[in-house]
Amino acid sequence: MPKDIIADWNPAPGDALLVVDVQNDFMPGGALGIPDGDEIVPEINRLVAAFVAEHLPVVFSRDWHPAAHCSFAEQGGVWPPHCVQGTEGAAFWSRLRMPDDPVIVSKAARQDEEAYSAFDGTGLDKLLTARGVTRLYIVGLATDYCVLASVRDAHRLGYEVVVPVRAIRAVDVHPEDGARAIEEMRKSGADIVATVG
Repeated sequence: MPKDIIADWNPAPGDALLVVDVQNDFMPGGALGIPDGDEIVPEINRLVAAFVAEHLPVVFSRDWHPAAHCSFAEQGGVWPPHCVQGTEGAAFWSRLRMPDDPVIVSKAARQDEEAYSAFDGTGLDKLLTARGVTRLYIVGLATDYCVLASVRDAHRLGYEVVVPVRAIRAVDVHPEDGARAIEEMRKSGADIVATVG
């Protein structure tokens, strides 16, 4: 179970926020729509505003697939085509409130390589290290794939990790995949909290 709300939390030097894949194709009705994926966006917007107000890093990751990406079913992968580079489906959801000059990292942008983690081939670690980040708050879609993979890599790279569960949602291809992912994150040392602030 998540910890109680952290009432006294304030963004601090060394903190950054990673917003994972809040894109049209992952919204309900999208090519790979995540149930209730839209419901987390107000909470994400609140966190983005808090970090921006404190001049702390906020990074947005996105799937950015070529048209014949290896993860697509017609190429032998497991997913329907989604988040194809330059399409409306790959765009960030219109209700996501991004800064005027957002920092964006693109993943799985090569036809022959899959990448779930926001760290995989994106330069994200270098970017965060250059800004003195030691603790990473990770939110977005989907709990059981790209959020989980990003948490795994963040731990491997030595970051403290906080996951506010009101700001993530799971695909749940298999029942309870999301719950299992949250438990794995918790066991790996991530602070799993209801929300922060």
